Order: sequence, then structure tokens, then C-alpha cells
Amino acid sequence: MTVRDIVSTLEGVLLTGEELLDTDIKAACGADLMSDVMAFVKEGVVLLTGLLNPQAIRTADMMDIKVIVFVRGKKPPKDMVQEAQDNGIALIATKYSMFLACGRLYEAGLRSGGTRDIQ
Repeated sequence: MTVRDIVSTLEGVLLTGEELLDTDIKAACGADLMSDVMAFVKEGVVLLTGLLNPQAIRTADMMDIKVIVFVRGKKPPKDMVQEAQDNGIALIATKYSMFLACGRLYEAGLRSGGTRDIQ
């Protein structure tokens, strides 16, 4: 699934990162605790979160996450958008809740979660 597909599936608004629209995304991680993201995230992941503070951008940058989706209609302030742009991170805003956004991505074919598979 590409970033473009994610924007479409989530009826989202791309806030920054137009150059990443054709980037392939392999997994999704829904979390508001950035410590969970750091502990369990995989490569090629989109982060879905409701956390609107600079820590979300910094964690994504540190974990090499190239796409963040803000759920529940939240939109980050201009300084966060600028920080994401400076770090090559695409930001998307969607009206959907975390639950529905993750479900829509799953239904659209994104099957791998951002966390290690639990056996």
C-alpha cells in the first residue's frame, strides 16, 4: 500500500510529504504511547496516533517512520508540520477514530501490524 492509498482509504488530508505519496508502506502501528512505538515498530510502517505533540515527530524520526496519521480529526500545529517537513515525514489527518482508521487500512489490504507478531 502506498501513502497515496492511505490518504484515499482514510479520506485523509495530506498536510506535508507530497514527495512521499508513492512510498510503499508494509505495516501499521496505532499508538499514543511513543514508548510502545519505540519498543515494537517494524520497518516500512505508518504510525496512527492521536498524540499532538512534538514527541510524535521526534519518535517517528528516530524510528525511521516516514508517515504519521493523526486520527479523530486532529491537526497538528504549524511548528509540528514544519518539523515533519524538515525531517522528511508525511503527515496525514483523518476524521476516523484510531479503531476505524486501523480497520479501514486492514480492509484495504494492509495486513501487517507495527508490532512484533504475538504467537
